Amino acid sequence: GNVSSIITKQLFKEALSMNTKINDLRSALEYLRTIPGQLIETDVEADPRAEISGIYRYVGAKGTVKRPTRLGPAMIFNNVKGHPGARVAIGVLSSRERVGHLLGSAPEKLGFLLKDSVSTPIDPVVVSSDQAPCQEVVHLATEEGFDIRKLIPAPTNTEEDAGPYVTMGLCYGTDPETGVTDVTIHRLCLQGKDEISMYFVPGRHLDTFRQKYEKAGKPMPISISIGVDPAIEIAACFEPPTTPLGFNELSIAGSIRGEGVQMVQCKTINEKAIARAEYVIEGELLPDVRVREDQNSNTGKAMPEFPGYTGAMKPAIPLIKVKAVTHRRAPIMQSCIGPSEEHVNMAGIPTEASILSMTERALPGNVKNVYAHCSGGGKYMAVIQFVKKAPPDEGRQRQAALLAFSAFSELKHVILVDDDVDLFDTDDVLWALNTRFQGDVDVITIPGVRCHPLDPSQTPDFSPSIRDTGISCKTIFDCTVPFGLKSHFERSKFKEVNPAKWVPELFKK
Repeated sequence: GNVSSIITKQLFKEALSMNTKINDLRSALEYLRTIPGQLIETDVEADPRAEISGIYRYVGAKGTVKRPTRLGPAMIFNNVKGHPGARVAIGVLSSRERVGHLLGSAPEKLGFLLKDSVSTPIDPVVVSSDQAPCQEVVHLATEEGFDIRKLIPAPTNTEEDAGPYVTMGLCYGTDPETGVTDVTIHRLCLQGKDEISMYFVPGRHLDTFRQKYEKAGKPMPISISIGVDPAIEIAACFEPPTTPLGFNELSIAGSIRGEGVQMVQCKTINEKAIARAEYVIEGELLPDVRVREDQNSNTGKAMPEFPGYTGAMKPAIPLIKVKAVTHRRAPIMQSCIGPSEEHVNMAGIPTEASILSMTERALPGNVKNVYAHCSGGGKYMAVIQFVKKAPPDEGRQRQAALLAFSAFSELKHVILVDDDVDLFDTDDVLWALNTRFQGDVDVITIPGVRCHPLDPSQTPDFSPSIRDTGISCKTIFDCTVPFGLKSHFERSKFKEVNPAKWVPELFKK
């Protein structure tokens, strides 16, 4: 590995020993306090309307956020305007190094950790209400003055947003026919004192459940857990085919921690929630009810999404009728900026795990690692590090790219590099593009494939080759050296030394 991974090895070993001690957001934050440069706080009042996200844009958002921005520490706002006693945490997962600390893994091995956790699931366990911190305080929608907008300090990312959004709410529901459950993160806009709109990307499992309830004319119980163990947030971002319908992603988090995620029965609906969450919203998705997402702002916009653009409002999306809000004492609202590095890690690391799993079965020993690049928000682009060991391996690198598209349907671009290229270093990847790539023979296009609906270039207006919005041309960039020419592409060989002997202040172990 590179020097930085060597000098941080001990830190991640220490994180591994802490791993089972992290079981909620609070223990995760307390652990981050012990690591220099990973967490900062402010007591200066901050407005959740546009200001909190505006501040963190400069502190540590990065990702596809408009420059200037940077990668930085997680941040806690202890003085949130209009919400006395509540706090907001943002950017908890917006650094791959920080995710490594929280999950007990070296950053470059996170995809492998998630891949192995999928194959060794540990089911959730149910605990009683008195063992569930999320129900320390209970607010019923029937109470006078109940208003989720006052109870939950949900930030408005920009001044153009449709409203305050819950951006890291773990939505949990059950199939009414089979009883299988699913947990995913969705776009949730606070629309009124007891109403939340919910946007579903087509094909999501919870939407399949919702459609079954709606066909029967019944409301769908749904819980939204906010502020949870980071292992849960990342596990919830797995998608088919790695986690097909009926696979409970919470069991992946259980595997990471070595014990089942604790769940608790909700107070007002027949559903469960994450017991150690900071907040839980209990509600019902109403059948045959739709609302315009920007009905309160009339901006035509929704919120900033992972490609770096503000998504358009949806004219008619399902509505949740809130029944109750429960929370811990002195709760911590967890939020993220949609285009930030936080989305890259939550979506990208499961993507890496899915690609590693599929390529390992089909091409054992050839794929050394995978990185879901930040420029694609963790979804659109993957860099695959491929090892050609013998002449028959020539051409299999492109098979690996095809497998990646199969493993993750929303992937748009794959860049193939050799094993001497640091796939996490964009400059090194671009070096391979410039010295090991010829556009007329090394670009492979696959037009007319359905991709992710938030890519603004996927429209017939952008390209006449696109038949319908959401269809894309998937592309492989083969930046690997032909096996027979490997001896002509050896990198300059520098003497291996331990630089700490000369500059110990830069290379402390």
